[in-house]
Amino acid sequence: MASWSDFSADEPRLSEAIRALMLQYGPGLGYLATVRADGGPRVHPVSPVITDDGLYCFVVDSPKRRDLERDGRYALHSFPPEDSDDEAYLAGRATVVTDRAKVARLAGHLRAAPQVDWQLFEFTVDVAMLARHGRNGATPFAVEPPARPAVQVWLDPSAAPTTARETRPSPRACEMPAPA
Repeated sequence: MASWSDFSADEPRLSEAIRALMLQYGPGLGYLATVRADGGPRVHPVSPVITDDGLYCFVVDSPKRRDLERDGRYALHSFPPEDSDDEAYLAGRATVVTDRAKVARLAGHLRAAPQVDWQLFEFTVDVAMLARHGRNGATPFAVEPPARPAVQVWLDPSAAPTTARETRPSPRACEMPAPA
């Protein structure tokens, strides 16, 4: 599993574009999807923290925190920008951060209230995706019909296929521009 810094070193332009969408409103804003105990999805807004060291999220005592503690799989999707339908998506595994110095540094930087029952998680990156929808976006109300988005996808090169029949494309980010 790749850390944010591993992903960023491998694909700096893609990681910077994803960071910009996640942090476009100042503090990080995204939708966090977790796996409930019954296997169903759970989605909540969160404030991800992206540093050069990693991708983190403070999570208060809640069903989503218990989901992450039980089954660390996550997906994180950016909030939509005000002027486009561009989107960023990350998926991987969340683990509890036990390094007290790192927790204190991030909590102090973000002014996380010490009296709140929160837990810091670090998110690895197995999949990263960026979709640029252009000026008309994906809305059906645009004057011109929407074009297919330009999509970039990065897959963690260290992740092995789960079955013998599964194949993975090149680990480098691939760009899929909108057709003309």
